[in-house]
Amino acid sequence: MRFVITKNIIENVISSMQPFLEKKDASSITSHIYLETTNGKLILKATDYEIGLESHIENINDSVDGKATTNGSNLLGIIKRLKNEEIIFEVVANNIIIKQNKSTFKLPMYDANEYPSLTKAENLKNLDISTLNFINSVRKITPAIDNNNPKFELNGALIDIKNSKINFVSTDTRRLAISHLQNINNEESQFIIPKKAIVEIQKLFLDEAIIKYDDTNLVISNDKMTFFTKLINGKYPDYERIIPQNLKYNLTLPKNLLVESIKLVTSLFSNIKITFNSTSIIFESLDEDTESKTQIDMNLNIDKEFYLAVNAKYLLDFLSMTNNENITVGFNESNLPFYLEDEKFYTIVMPIVLEK
Repeated sequence: MRFVITKNIIENVISSMQPFLEKKDASSITSHIYLETTNGKLILKATDYEIGLESHIENINDSVDGKATTNGSNLLGIIKRLKNEEIIFEVVANNIIIKQNKSTFKLPMYDANEYPSLTKAENLKNLDISTLNFINSVRKITPAIDNNNPKFELNGALIDIKNSKINFVSTDTRRLAISHLQNINNEESQFIIPKKAIVEIQKLFLDEAIIKYDDTNLVISNDKMTFFTKLINGKYPDYERIIPQNLKYNLTLPKNLLVESIKLVTSLFSNIKITFNSTSIIFESLDEDTESKTQIDMNLNIDKEFYLAVNAKYLLDFLSMTNNENITVGFNESNLPFYLEDEKFYTIVMPIVLEK
């Protein structure tokens, strides 16, 4: 195998493959990137068995067909140090040789024929949805996906395809985030995408792609790359049970003023109390050792005072994902879960219960 390529082209692809490599065991073949030249094209693959990426590069020169593997982290370390000029890659005696001008590097290889194959898109169902809408929907709920929960299904996002809409759902047990789109012609189904895959999808796909899935895999592809992930095998909690059916109060509030006030009182401590009355909204830190307080004067059409006590991160996560100047806050009583909404995106937050 041999090929010549410009540094920045291959560096971008090798960098995008780093999250797909096995990090804990450098002796594993899955810590390697697979490289193959065929018909003047370079194919690169990376996978840790759970998640994988295949990329194609057309613009290579002086190529000889063949295949190789080499440690992906070491490969990137070498490429980063080189100048933004052409680099020669060549396989010699079970090593991959990397040359640029008078610099030469040699990395050991494994048998490329033993490199694991990535899941292919054949026999998978099409998810008929705009990729940009898909990514925008999962982006909104990403902050609420749990980490390292013993209930594995909570470490991912649920895609719940219903008759008339598609719900994108996540929860870390303190809040429930839901974004939804209209379902035009997808059959009813449910699957859970791991958080790591959700994060990588948002980095990789900035334009339209083909999304396919079955009970165990999700594959997203365009003309330059194919991404796959194994899905989480489990039953997601009955999230619809948590959604309040009736709310006594729904307030439309200015997003920027909320963000400014919350950040002002949470510079030292993240738990806050927000008190609503007929003429103002008062923001207070719940830190017992310091005092932080600010107020927004505005007329609210409510007949009694009530409060929300909450970790401010949940509010700021929601507000950072909203698109409009105003958002809706819905609630029934102090110390009960409350509801945040912006168009087709809403979050239900469990409060910090304060003694009255």
